[in-house]
Amino acid sequence: MATGSTLPQRAAGRELRRLRLKVGKSQAAAGKVIEVSPQTIGRMEDGQPTKLSRLYVNALCDEYLATADERQTLLMLAAEVEEARKSGGGWWRTYPVEPKFDHYLGLEEAARRLTTFQLTLLPGLLQTPEYRRDMIWVANPGIPPADVERRIELAIRRQARLNEDPKDFQMDVVLSEAVLRHQVGGPGVMAGQLRRLAEISKYPNVSIRVIPLRVGSHVGLQVGSFVLLEFPPLPSSRMIEPPVVYVEEYAGHLYLENGGEIEKYREAGSSIRRVALDESKTRALVLEIAEELESDR
Repeated sequence: MATGSTLPQRAAGRELRRLRLKVGKSQAAAGKVIEVSPQTIGRMEDGQPTKLSRLYVNALCDEYLATADERQTLLMLAAEVEEARKSGGGWWRTYPVEPKFDHYLGLEEAARRLTTFQLTLLPGLLQTPEYRRDMIWVANPGIPPADVERRIELAIRRQARLNEDPKDFQMDVVLSEAVLRHQVGGPGVMAGQLRRLAEISKYPNVSIRVIPLRVGSHVGLQVGSFVLLEFPPLPSSRMIEPPVVYVEEYAGHLYLENGGEIEKYREAGSSIRRVALDESKTRALVLEIAEELESDR
């Protein structure tokens, strides 16, 4: 599986930040070395898509008094970024994608394991076109129909990950029963969505479990919806990127990478799974609700 440029860019950014801080340089000082703005240095260190040439790497390594091994690691990562870009970069960049979500799509495409808890809506990788279409119209009532269909096409292409070998990609999903009860698009659309969900739950690389509404207070109600992404080793350097927690908010997106933050979400995920139904009982509940919706039509 190709990891694209996202992971080596993140790894290089983290290493450049570490070296800069070790010698006590500011982002402004670093920017002057390669004649870019402090904001560009910030984007570079955050792993955002920015130029990462050998010239830049060597100049910054000189400024940061990097060792030969540190320099070689950064040059290797820069080569991985460039190789990924020459091969076309992220396929989703031909679609109308917000910059912050572009970063998420890069992480999703590169992830080996995706763990998510959702309180109100299904994650994009599990949505039917009809479900997705209704969500888009509700959030953007004035959007041109052609743009709606492009967004749906993007969602469908993302779902190709569900067909990958379990060794390359696994997805663990825990949903509140409320996700199943919200009639997004109306009873017919939701019934079709739930039947599709039951089908996906049989995939060898996908686990779907539901927390029934009858369960009392649990930590998920306080934590809220989140996605935990974990990654494979990089192809050349074999470095392993740290996990990322992604939290989508109405006004923006939040990426958490601090080790303590990641551990909190891991612990929350374990607590959430303890109160969820197993996969078999989840599938039965999903189909039961689908039948209810179909009988009400």
